[in-house]
Amino acid sequence: MKKTVLREYARLLAQRGVNVQKGQEVFIFTGLEQPEFVQMVTEECYKAGASKVVVEWDYQPLARVHNRYRSLKTMSTLNRYELARWEHMAEVLPCRLILDSEDPDGLKGMNQEKAMKARQRLYPVIKPFRDRMENRQQWCIAAVPGVKWAKKLFPELPKGKAVEKLWEEILTASRAMEEPLKAWEQHSAEIQRRCAYLNSLNIRSLHYTASNGTDLTVGMIEQAHFCGGSEKTLGGVEFEPNIPTEECFISPKRGEAEGIVYSTMPLCSRGQLIENFSIRFEKGRAVEWHAEKNEELLTQIIEMDEGSHYLGECALVPYDSPIRTTGILFYNTLFDENAACHLALGMGFPDTINDFEHKTLDEVHALGVNDSMVHEDFMIGSKDMNIDAVTADGRTVPIFRDGTWAFECE
Repeated sequence: MKKTVLREYARLLAQRGVNVQKGQEVFIFTGLEQPEFVQMVTEECYKAGASKVVVEWDYQPLARVHNRYRSLKTMSTLNRYELARWEHMAEVLPCRLILDSEDPDGLKGMNQEKAMKARQRLYPVIKPFRDRMENRQQWCIAAVPGVKWAKKLFPELPKGKAVEKLWEEILTASRAMEEPLKAWEQHSAEIQRRCAYLNSLNIRSLHYTASNGTDLTVGMIEQAHFCGGSEKTLGGVEFEPNIPTEECFISPKRGEAEGIVYSTMPLCSRGQLIENFSIRFEKGRAVEWHAEKNEELLTQIIEMDEGSHYLGECALVPYDSPIRTTGILFYNTLFDENAACHLALGMGFPDTINDFEHKTLDEVHALGVNDSMVHEDFMIGSKDMNIDAVTADGRTVPIFRDGTWAFECE
């Protein structure tokens, strides 16, 4: 890939993705796959005004080794220096940039039950720090190609060409091939126009149906609104949390989901794939689920805590989105969730509540935003999916017909 194009992508992530402010620290979390690009992004963050950029490297095979040899007690304990790091982030509020390049099968064979128990024990320790950072810092998840991820998508190509092909697909989906800053300004505005129309309807529930058997009704919070595209911190700094993104999303009301929903794409979680699954909800809670592949992992996700049995997000994405029309299954939620409508189990988003800036997290949760240690997106959109909204005044308004928007925005 041409360095000039990669430089534009790096500048997009620094200036629009996390939108580094003068004097701000930046934490970059990334794999070992693209060190030259990480160097580019680091430099662009400094050019944007960063006072300090910290890069934290990850390596899936090493994660498997740690999982095998560390005791559960060790995995579940934060040492003083680790607690000090969390305290630093909660106090300083650095930008957080995640560059995903993981092998979709990279954690296969790892003891997932052990990892789950460690995460459950750590969560009460980490949660107070995360709550302090909620809606106060810029963050962005984007992607760079890894060799094993590229070969998973393009097995017929040699390694080098597979990586180059994946670079092309990532950059195209991320609108980074030509004038990316301008392209993202226009794209974000288009998403927000759709959100504005949805919010004008005063929706009280969404009813999803499809020929695969999906028949699910999800209740909405009266004080909630649809979001999409760029977001703002409580301090008013605009940023793009996901590059790419095609969704309009909202946090539904905990306890108000009835019916069954079927997945339409594999879910890649913890380096493993869950395929062809369904979840049935009663009074908002997942009460029955089945999967043709990796049902045990699906069970672990749903049973992480009480909140993981409930929905935290409803996201609307047309079946003819640019990512879907590539015909590529990315085996990566960042991309696959933008190829189809999706739901998420677990944590909801406080910033989907009107006037959330003046509410505490407890007040937001009391309104019906779900709280959990997980947020797990899974794709449910299909070519024949229909979605109807029931509004506060009793009208039924078509939102999706045959997998795409049932309305136009001027």
